[in-house]
Amino acid sequence: MDYRVEQIDRVIQNAMRVMEDSKMQVFEICEAARRELVSLGKELENVLRETSETIDKVDGLERDYKLSRIRLTEVSRDFVRFSEKDIKSAYEKATQLQLDLTVYREKENYLKARRDDLQSRVRNVELSIERAEMIGSQMNVVLDYFSGDLNQVTRILESAKNRQLIGLKIILAQEEERRRMAREIHDGPAQSLANLVLRTEIAERMLDTKDLELVRSELVDLKSQIRSGLGEIRKIIFNLRPMALDDLGLVPTLRKFVQDFEERTSIRSVFETSGREKRISTALEAAMFRLVQEAFNNAFKHAEASYMSLDIAYLEETIRMVIKDNGKGFHTDLAEAQAKKNAKFGLMGMKERVDLLMGEIVFDSAIGQGTTITIQVPIKAEMRKELDINGE
Repeated sequence: MDYRVEQIDRVIQNAMRVMEDSKMQVFEICEAARRELVSLGKELENVLRETSETIDKVDGLERDYKLSRIRLTEVSRDFVRFSEKDIKSAYEKATQLQLDLTVYREKENYLKARRDDLQSRVRNVELSIERAEMIGSQMNVVLDYFSGDLNQVTRILESAKNRQLIGLKIILAQEEERRRMAREIHDGPAQSLANLVLRTEIAERMLDTKDLELVRSELVDLKSQIRSGLGEIRKIIFNLRPMALDDLGLVPTLRKFVQDFEERTSIRSVFETSGREKRISTALEAAMFRLVQEAFNNAFKHAEASYMSLDIAYLEETIRMVIKDNGKGFHTDLAEAQAKKNAKFGLMGMKERVDLLMGEIVFDSAIGQGTTITIQVPIKAEMRKELDINGE
């Protein structure tokens, strides 16, 4: 019993260290978001002031332009009182006011759009700060729980047949996923947004030159960058939680994933199913999707494959997935293979995930002969209930 207590203590201490590190990273993300919120607030204040000034300028130009049109009409009709020089002067003034009015209207529309965008970004950052603070609070609760009486934790673990230990592994996986998502957001959308701010400032300065074609060209480039950034955000959202899993189920989501994988990597990919498709628990669907995602990504990064296939079979009480590639293969010693692949969620990570699902995973590979991964997981009602308790 003492030996088991020591093992549990090591698990808990490791989990606490990971949680402490994750809490610090969440705190840093939260602080960075607060700094960004201050910066956005200042920028929004400037834009609001400039928008108000521009609106006033447009109103003044509209009045002046109407008066100039009236003046032009008057001098054009009365050739006795007004000379050709007077007519020309009135016409040039009306034309200049019309051009100024057009430019400032464009500037007004641009500033209004920028104002709306900044207000939306401020709301999103405030929401991110709120979520980060909530996650930090939840981590504090978990850390307080881990800091309690180890003997009490041991009795809970014994009575619940290691359910809490499973929960710890899930927490560790969640924290690793949060770190990965923070890196993706920092390297992707955050950088794109910073570049967009710079480009909008350049476009704003171009308005002073009154070269509308140059401004229009710059705005076209900005629109292209925004679309690219939106694509990155959608990709991150899909990796975080494919919405198709909830709406359509496992098979349609996997079919789309395989199609997208082939388009993204140019690796010929095939997806086949057999048996009667059935909806299973959301936790189990998410776990199966992650296993396929990890297997395909590992093959893309390390196997140098040109062909991949995924077969999923719905059996009476289990789901079986077979993932194959024609890559360079590896020795099926997991420890050796994992040491060669510097991946956080590699073969050992897949094995641990399948163990949590009370399933089986078999790696069949050899150097130069490709790799076949066979995963079989039970879908009994009591297993689904267990996964929903611990995984959602």
